[in-house]
Amino acid sequence: MAQHFLLSAASRTLSLRKIYKAGEDAAYRTFCEMRWPETNGEAVCPCCGHDEAYKITTRRKFKCKACHHQFSVTSGTIFASRKMDFVDLLAAICIIVNASKGVSMVQLSRDLDCQYKTAFVLAHKLREAMAQEVQTGEVLTDHVEIDGAYFGGHIRPANAKADRVDRRLKENQTGKRRVVVALREREGRTLPFVTMSEAEGVALANENVDRMATISADEASHWDLLHAGWDVDRVNHSEIYSDHGKHTNMVESFFSRLRRMVEGQHHHVSPQYLYQYANHAAWLEDNRRTDNGTLAQIVVSNAMSAPVSRQWKGYWQRAA
Repeated sequence: MAQHFLLSAASRTLSLRKIYKAGEDAAYRTFCEMRWPETNGEAVCPCCGHDEAYKITTRRKFKCKACHHQFSVTSGTIFASRKMDFVDLLAAICIIVNASKGVSMVQLSRDLDCQYKTAFVLAHKLREAMAQEVQTGEVLTDHVEIDGAYFGGHIRPANAKADRVDRRLKENQTGKRRVVVALREREGRTLPFVTMSEAEGVALANENVDRMATISADEASHWDLLHAGWDVDRVNHSEIYSDHGKHTNMVESFFSRLRRMVEGQHHHVSPQYLYQYANHAAWLEDNRRTDNGTLAQIVVSNAMSAPVSRQWKGYWQRAA
């Protein structure tokens, strides 16, 4: 039996020991190289685009020689106004990409020795950077699998049997239950969406699947509408999971990862932010055969090219 990729030495090209042994200057240089790859890490003014700047070494800032604008390596990026050291930011990225099914914010805050709030916002910023690779706007091609899975909305039963209600009835539900509809190319991208019902996946397929593609789905009645636009393979899961190539095993693999992430690591996910975790799981699923050093470089590069987060910048101050 062949060795699983995650068990091989090829999957381990970065470790926390290497990051902290290299030190703060090496981590800072990594961020500079990811921010300005075309100049090999030399600063480029975000205002006028001039590639010559003075270095203000006491504050790790730059001053443009053309427009005299002062900026740092994280100015205008998702890490704008950051306070953590660069070595800690790189360590946080390493921890998150190493966790194949996510990591809890309590654990991340303990590993980094920071507040829970800091770890929570930092992780969501990184998920926002990952989403740039997932939600690209490109339509899916070739053979696409589609399915939905329900998350959240758990109702704890009352202690006494006489006080318990039928949790299946709508009037006894919390309204927080959501459906993650996922479309996944075989040997390709995973595209998740958060909806109120699985039937909304038909409209999502109309927007995100090429008309020349073929689709696999289960026997749920709302997928009948897919036959009007595509050649659709159907599989009855009550009888068989895979029928001579007709299956939805790839999209089920994504749901398996997301469910273990939500239930096994985070235990509770707000429906308001479920889409972030879905994108995170999709990114991990699509990059499951990539070594962790390359994954960390991808996340740093995405973060350095992502704009300032309007969702997460000043998150706790805005709540106050």
